[in-house]
Amino acid sequence: MHCFRTQKHMQFHFIILVLVLLSGLLLNFEPRDMLTLLFCISLVIATEMVNTAVEAVVDLVTPNYNPLAKLAKDVAAGAVLIASANAVIAGMLIFFGSDRIREIRFSTHGLSPNVAVVLVVGILVLTMTVMISKLVTGRSNPGLWHGGVVSGHSAIGFFLAMTIIFTTGNLFVAILALLMALIIAQSRVESGVHSIQEVVLGAIVAIFLTSSVYWLMPRLRERFAPKQETAIPAQRVEKDFVIANKTKTAHEA
Repeated sequence: MHCFRTQKHMQFHFIILVLVLLSGLLLNFEPRDMLTLLFCISLVIATEMVNTAVEAVVDLVTPNYNPLAKLAKDVAAGAVLIASANAVIAGMLIFFGSDRIREIRFSTHGLSPNVAVVLVVGILVLTMTVMISKLVTGRSNPGLWHGGVVSGHSAIGFFLAMTIIFTTGNLFVAILALLMALIIAQSRVESGVHSIQEVVLGAIVAIFLTSSVYWLMPRLRERFAPKQETAIPAQRVEKDFVIANKTKTAHEA
């Protein structure tokens, strides 16, 4: 987390990570596409961390100007540039390649999101969102997992509960899931880790995310989906007519 606190580029990479994964959820990307995006962005973040480490070591060893020190920093920065270019190209191909922006998830096929993808990516997005909010507001301890402006436990608890509510047809199970989320939130307040406002804010973030993925976006895709052609091509009608006549002739014979 030192990189996030001290490096503006790292903060930008983490924000892009959240936005890209959230866009993939809302557009109902396939697991393969989500893994590709996650790998590319993770590669950028990893190279940025290596670049930060190289710069720190070089400054420690050679406080004065040295051509070799400059070379080491340039090479490390070049690795970040290559990884970033790779991520941009992969993102453009996935989002816009092969007319994806018109075809991807704006057809009536596959309106229901993949629950496994939503769970994995959703928890990752919530975790990153909570971490960024804590780092930006400065309301976290050095361990980062205690306190903060948004309750991560409440957010993940309500995210899982809302996922169960949207995917199950059993009212009793849905009520139990919601009660479990409320118990998690209440425990965070009782322990003094979070205030009621922070717990409620975490729940709102989770409910907004799950409602967008499971309820809002499927209806938008269904509404703006291209109309299916109902007219039967003339050649197909003619072919069916010929087959019917042949069958009738065979029965009469």
